[in-house]
Amino acid sequence: MNFALLLLPDFLLIIGGALLKRTRGYDPAFWSGVERLVYFVLFPALLFRSIARSPLVLEDAARLIATGVAFTLAGMLLSLLAKPLLRLPHPTFAACFQCGFRFNTYIALAAASRYGGESALALISLLVGVLVPLANFAAVGMLARGGRGHVVVELARNPLVLACVAGYAWRWSGLVLPEIAAHILELLAAAALPLGLLAVGAGLTLTRTSLPLPALAWWHGVKLVALPAIALGVGHALALPVNERAIAVIMAAVPTAPSAYILATQMSGHGAPVALLISSGTVIAAVTLPLWLAIAGMG
Repeated sequence: MNFALLLLPDFLLIIGGALLKRTRGYDPAFWSGVERLVYFVLFPALLFRSIARSPLVLEDAARLIATGVAFTLAGMLLSLLAKPLLRLPHPTFAACFQCGFRFNTYIALAAASRYGGESALALISLLVGVLVPLANFAAVGMLARGGRGHVVVELARNPLVLACVAGYAWRWSGLVLPEIAAHILELLAAAALPLGLLAVGAGLTLTRTSLPLPALAWWHGVKLVALPAIALGVGHALALPVNERAIAVIMAAVPTAPSAYILATQMSGHGAPVALLISSGTVIAAVTLPLWLAIAGMG
């Protein structure tokens, strides 16, 4: 399987978003509206639907979840090392800290769906449901230490966290989604990934900031090299099946979430270095993600 060609449509959508923003005259307010629509409506609908309809339970994916928690915690520890090693000002460090472990769920879900269809989407949705609260808790906690935010409040109003909790609650209730509601969710979910990828492209910005080059290299090395390598190693150690190992590596190898920029801007005002890490990481991931998926897909 040619993984570069497999993921090519997703990265072409990202490029398409970048071109649309620069050539068709859509102003920032338009893209801001698209991002909010995806983040607060379409993407939660996708997560809720995937989790609520999944035949899997947490116990079925225990080793996959353990792998995800392991590489996420490793990303946090490696990000913490940046402060003593790079001697960054605390506001800059606190904003960039999340770039070592937060993941672009749009790209992760799109890549998983293209790799293994509905079964892969169900697996990665379970992983998202566990890792989104963990990653957000750490990111908000670091920013809240020196800012105005409160961890519990931020998590309680996070639409991704709420969608995952609601999805699990619906599954555990044993209820069946009404046909009309299921169809509406299907339509919303179908729009989430293409619009999300277009929005990722529109948000790309490679403007140089005061972030030192060693810091840029450190966080890219952590997110795009170290984490997928750890996911692969832990997956082998836990004897994950090939398809689950590939899902873990996809989650670990995707670039940082665009929402990291929003969080950094709202809580600390230091969004520019995060925007650079997200944008340059997304460009680099167009090469590294297919490579990691190819390695993970080997028997």
